This record gives sequence, C-alpha cells and structure tokens, in this order.
Amino acid sequence: MAHGGRPERQAPPEIFYNEDEARKYTSNTRMIEIQNQLSERAIELLGLPEDQPCFILDVGCGSGLSGECLTDNGHCWIGVDISPHMLDIAVEKESEGDLVLGDMGDGMPFKAGTFDAVISISALQWLCNADKKYHHPPKRLFQFFTTLYACLCRGGKAVFQLYPENSQQVKIFYNKPLLHLVHFRVLLV
Repeated sequence: MAHGGRPERQAPPEIFYNEDEARKYTSNTRMIEIQNQLSERAIELLGLPEDQPCFILDVGCGSGLSGECLTDNGHCWIGVDISPHMLDIAVEKESEGDLVLGDMGDGMPFKAGTFDAVISISALQWLCNADKKYHHPPKRLFQFFTTLYACLCRGGKAVFQLYPENSQQVKIFYNKPLLHLVHFRVLLV
C-alpha cells in the first residue's frame, strides 16, 4: 500500500471500499474493537439524556459498526455512506438504522432540525481529498458543515473522530472562520 497504507491515498472511498475491502474491514476483529471503542466514546461525549432515545445521524456509517453501538445504547439512527458495498453489508447484518447512499461532501440531504445529535467515526478525513476535478476540499467542508448544522435540532451536538494525515489537515478542521460561519465550536479531546 502506498503512502503509509492510508485508504484516502489509494482511491476515492466509493472505489476503495469495493466488496472485498468492505468485507475485510467489517470482519477485522481489531477494527471492530477500535470502532466500538471510538463509537462508545463519541456517545459519551455527546452527553445524551440516559432516559430517552435520541435520533442520531451517523456520517460515514460504513457497514454499521457505529450504528450498532447507537442501537445498543437505545438510540435510533440514520447512516450515510458513499460506499454501496459498505451499505450492502449493513443491510446483510440487519442494521437497525436506516441507510442512505450519499457523499458527505455534497451536504446532508435532511430537513432542518431532524437530528438530536451526529457522530462520525473515521470518515471526515476523506473530505480533505480532491478525488474528482470538481472537488474543492474547502467548499466540500463548508457544504458539509452548513448542511449538517441545519439538520441538527436546536442545541444538538456533534462528535467527530477523524485521522488527519498532517498538520495542514488539522488546520482545515480547526479553521475557526469556517467553523464560526457554520456555528460549530471545537473541543479538542
């Protein structure tokens, strides 16, 4: 694998996560354990009410690993992912959330105020790549964050876990003018 094995450097996500890669990812016990730990931590950081189920958006839901944690914690969810093969596995596994095929860089296609919270585990770093001629990462990030903010209910929270490749990507995600424009406050953990 080139570039240290980072999937984002191999191919666009809808190509990289073909049927074989999607199955490998979903059957890797170490990956499952890491995803579960990250998902549980994200749910904890959201600080959701313990006595009522919330409606949560899982961005980059893949095969539904994070969604399983949401379900186990009593929440309802919708997952969005760009890889049809990952979503096929989620369907095979009978994930309890609803699934939407979509590119997060094109924005979130939901009504205003739909979700109580949002999580994204190991996905947002893909927004830093220009996989197509018309992709411009800052515009895709702006589109993503503005539509994401709109589909959150008032007071809704989002927790994002990502793997930035370098300090430039860290700066992209903690760009105060961008985040201020879209009304997000960043807490580094």
